[in-house]
Amino acid sequence: MYDCLEALAGPRRLHDVTNRGACALRKAGYGPRCGALPPFAWPPPARRAVETQSRSAEEMVPSSPSPPPPPRVYKPCFVCSDKSSGYHYGVSSCEGCKGFFRRSIQKNMVYTCHRDKNCQINKVTRNRCQFCRLQKCFEVGMSKEAVRNDRNKKKKEVKEEPTAESYELSPELEELVQKVSRAHQETFPSLCQLGKYTTNSSADHRVQLDLGLWDKFSELATKCIIKIVEFAKRLPGFTALTMADQITLLKAACLDILMLRICTRYTPEQDTMTFSDGLTLNRTQMHNAGFGPLTDLVFAFAGQLLPLQMDDTETGLLSAICLICGDRMDLEEPEKVEKLQEPLLEALKVYARRRRPRQPHMFPRMLMKITDLRGISTKGAERAITLKMEIPGPMPPLIREMLENPEMFQEEEAAQPPPPPEPPAAQDSPPGPPASP
Repeated sequence: MYDCLEALAGPRRLHDVTNRGACALRKAGYGPRCGALPPFAWPPPARRAVETQSRSAEEMVPSSPSPPPPPRVYKPCFVCSDKSSGYHYGVSSCEGCKGFFRRSIQKNMVYTCHRDKNCQINKVTRNRCQFCRLQKCFEVGMSKEAVRNDRNKKKKEVKEEPTAESYELSPELEELVQKVSRAHQETFPSLCQLGKYTTNSSADHRVQLDLGLWDKFSELATKCIIKIVEFAKRLPGFTALTMADQITLLKAACLDILMLRICTRYTPEQDTMTFSDGLTLNRTQMHNAGFGPLTDLVFAFAGQLLPLQMDDTETGLLSAICLICGDRMDLEEPEKVEKLQEPLLEALKVYARRRRPRQPHMFPRMLMKITDLRGISTKGAERAITLKMEIPGPMPPLIREMLENPEMFQEEEAAQPPPPPEPPAAQDSPPGPPASP
């Protein structure tokens, strides 16, 4: 309607473009609907520009940074009271207990308490009894399902984002594999390298104990333990551990490795096992040599190894993983042991996948055998208790030291009467009466 009006210079100021339009409006009787506008003092354009720039500069000046929020403090670990790293599997826990619980659930570990199943678990004692530590995890509320859900979530993420996995060993892992394989082969000859021989001693029926076979078996077992110690010392990084941890690991894993080695020399056609000197015993003779009720369990495990078709390198790597395990009780530096085990696990995984590209499940199946070996070792420790009551003499020293629980010997020695006092030395004895002619 007001086509003849135009805004100029500033708001609220209207410029009359044509007097003709203005006169026509007045003649038509159209006047302003409001009275005169009050005067408004607008600053000059130059001054307005300076004020605008000043306000913009004030807005651009950063304000002083707000102080960072205080670090989040978690309650101490509910399991061992160590410093917590957050909430894991439902409770506040440290990294050590989180990792222990995760491994125990994922690997279906079976632990045994050597005391009264009521061990105190704290920062110092948490590695001494895995059974009571796992029970404590459950008691404070750690969830199995949380571990499984976390594992399934990771599997799903890997499935959604597939990557080309390499089955080639890095130079470092290749060197590690060669060293472990050489250490295994030079301390444990394969079955094809042995000159097998047999014996007819108690081959047809089971007896409680054949002392002749026991003597032979104990002699071979002692030699095998010596070879296992030599194998351990040749593993990269093992001798860098503290001496106490080396002894702890050897005592804990010696029976595992001994059983694994014996079972890899199983011949299913004859149902026999062959020892390092070539002696070959059937199932009945193994029972009579001292295995007793453990016999069928060992032969069943040997049969389960056959489908895996492990070569010497895989057997050596699996033996090293059994030995170097941070879950063992009474370790001084469990984290260092776990770090030493990690490249062994990766080496076995890549080597097994490279050897069997179409069988990705073989690596986890091999690791599950460690759980089976620990179950056999537990039964073996129980068998050692009954065996020492069946043999006429003492247990061979190295077998006693490596395979049996020292606590049982403390009880045994406490029950024995003290030895008689030694006679005084000749020079200290009083002179006696002269001998009669």
